[in-house]
Amino acid sequence: MSLFLHYHPLASFCWKVLIALYEHRIPFTPTIVDLGDPDARAEFAALWPMAKMPVLEDRGRGRVIPETSIIIDYLESHHAATPALIPADRERRREVLLWDRIFDNYVQAPMQKIVIDRIRPEGERDAYGVAEARALLATALAMVDGHAADKHWATGEDFTIADCAAAPALFYADKVMPFAAAHPHAFALLERLKSRPSFARVLDEAAPYFQYFPGG
Repeated sequence: MSLFLHYHPLASFCWKVLIALYEHRIPFTPTIVDLGDPDARAEFAALWPMAKMPVLEDRGRGRVIPETSIIIDYLESHHAATPALIPADRERRREVLLWDRIFDNYVQAPMQKIVIDRIRPEGERDAYGVAEARALLATALAMVDGHAADKHWATGEDFTIADCAAAPALFYADKVMPFAAAHPHAFALLERLKSRPSFARVLDEAAPYFQYFPGG
């Protein structure tokens, strides 16, 4: 088996790639990275200096691929045999990739800001930054809610890379800023995503680690 995914089962961006791997039924070796261990961090940084998970290592091709959307594109170019998560049609592709970026940059990123602040020492917390993150997340959720009102998946009837991004983003956003009442269409999308076998598998594998998630 030539593919190794360096990841952590609780990390939201890692979920995005796991969903794609499970959708395509691509065999790989999961390699958990403990960034709290100095030796493990150094070993991971030698592979990818930014030391940001996930990273895909394709030992058969001698390639190291970082960044979630790039990893999924690489998988579809070299390892996938099932229907593409990134459409070939240019107009459709542009729409799907736009929502992939919206979920990553405007849902996941502010959600992570809120979560990371919770584990900082009391005197080093960033109340102003968290307030900004909550405002950005609220704006993004409202946009997702309007967009999802007439769609089954994140961008329509097909499950795409945008759904791989939406699933972890919305799941954790609902933990830090519950939105079922304010944004019912976005919440309904989350519920459909949770029933998707690929994401249900990710959640099942992450379940033993949820005890370490900092607050609800």
